[in-house]
Amino acid sequence: MRETSHLSPVPAPAGAGLRLAASHGSTTPAAPAASDVVPTAVDTRVATRTLLYVARAPDDALVEHLKSRGWNVLVARSAHEVGRLIKPATVCAGIADMASFAVRELPGLEPSLRAQQVGWIALANAERLADPDVRRLIRHYCFDYVKIPVANATVDYLVGHAYGMVNLCDPDMPLDTTSASDDEMVGTCEAMQQLFRTIRKVANTDASVFISGESGTGKELTALAIHERSPRRKFPFVPINCGAIPHHLLQSELFGYERGAFTGANQRKIGRVEAANGGTLFLDEIGDLPMESQASLLRFLQEGKIERLGGHESIPVDVRIISATHVDLEDAMSDARFRSDLFHRLCVLRVDEPPLRARGKDIELLAHHILGKFKADNARKIRGFTPSAIEAMYNYHWPGNVRELINRVRRAIVMAENKLISAEDLDLAHFSEQQTTSLAQAREAAEKRAIEAALLRHRHRLNEAAADLGISRVTLYRLMGTHGLRDTSNDDKAGFKGDDKDLDASDQDARD
Repeated sequence: MRETSHLSPVPAPAGAGLRLAASHGSTTPAAPAASDVVPTAVDTRVATRTLLYVARAPDDALVEHLKSRGWNVLVARSAHEVGRLIKPATVCAGIADMASFAVRELPGLEPSLRAQQVGWIALANAERLADPDVRRLIRHYCFDYVKIPVANATVDYLVGHAYGMVNLCDPDMPLDTTSASDDEMVGTCEAMQQLFRTIRKVANTDASVFISGESGTGKELTALAIHERSPRRKFPFVPINCGAIPHHLLQSELFGYERGAFTGANQRKIGRVEAANGGTLFLDEIGDLPMESQASLLRFLQEGKIERLGGHESIPVDVRIISATHVDLEDAMSDARFRSDLFHRLCVLRVDEPPLRARGKDIELLAHHILGKFKADNARKIRGFTPSAIEAMYNYHWPGNVRELINRVRRAIVMAENKLISAEDLDLAHFSEQQTTSLAQAREAAEKRAIEAALLRHRHRLNEAAADLGISRVTLYRLMGTHGLRDTSNDDKAGFKGDDKDLDASDQDARD
């Protein structure tokens, strides 16, 4: 992740656009062997065919059959195990027996199902297929599925097909892992899944894309994800923040200048537009673009040519424009601060970035991802977050979105004095109803409750209450003063000291 990045995207699901929608039953006729479907020579990245079999109770007969067909079968009985078995450089087939897992366990499989280097086939029964979450997992991440029980010949065909299809992926495309890397996006909520589907759709076209969203939601990472999944991915991705460059320098930054164009122009400079030739130009905060630069950009979009400042030559440039802003451009157009003709040129395709507060459980997922990335900043081994910290993160509005979450978690990692980050460490204590309690505080509270209960049982007769608690009457009297269970203002008047004398008002005992 770049230092300015604040989001880690979930990669495109494996086999996007290649999945089969049909279901297969156990009566499916025998199909060609997997090795006949995809020649071994197709895969130049791995020496043997690997298959991941994920099931709570693996079928030993199926494992032996797959091994007899030439598969190197790796068995995992949990989501954690399969996560460890998936390797970034290893292309493999996968069988996910969703019928063997409890429904509550299935969401834990989702990170592994996203891995693009695995061609997944799902096994499911009628009960599981009726579950909307299971249907979503199969629809988004699996090449195909089959109802159980299933014939071995059907499994042979399906895993061979999935293995062959995943091998058709461009070898120059980076393979995804179950753990998000620096330039990936993290998200499992429906809003993010919709965003990922939109990214995959717009990546395959060359039309201009406009990304709208609040500041800090990860608009640049979305633009980068579109670029890396597009046919232009082998060419440059050039970002420019239109709001961070002085207006009088923006023209030269965008379009470059010739030597001698102005005082100090000692040599030719290539502008950002020309530098992105063949690739993608990302114009961040496009709403801050001054009117004169808007006119120049509109002319370039219409003609596909630029002129360097001080030059007279028209230079053809082939770039795709992705723009983004947190400004409401419709309001800007109505106030004559943004050209409507430029807006319609830029906003051919629109992508809406969801705010963090609308992403539900992604807040906790992102917090743990950030913790894993930066926990080395503290010499202590930070292990996670307290329940109060999780509650506070869900209750907070997050006006700064993911960027603010990163800043708060990084600060908490440095400042935390315990192995779990608390709501106080995040500076969100007032957004949590659960107050953190130290061990000393817990002991003190338990001691006070025990004394109160003993006094109540014995109607404040100190001798009997002390015997019940297993302490002396003097100790009990002192602890009552410590916990505010007696009025100590009368002790001095009576000439008593709480540490060696006590008075039982209920039975009028004078002294011990």
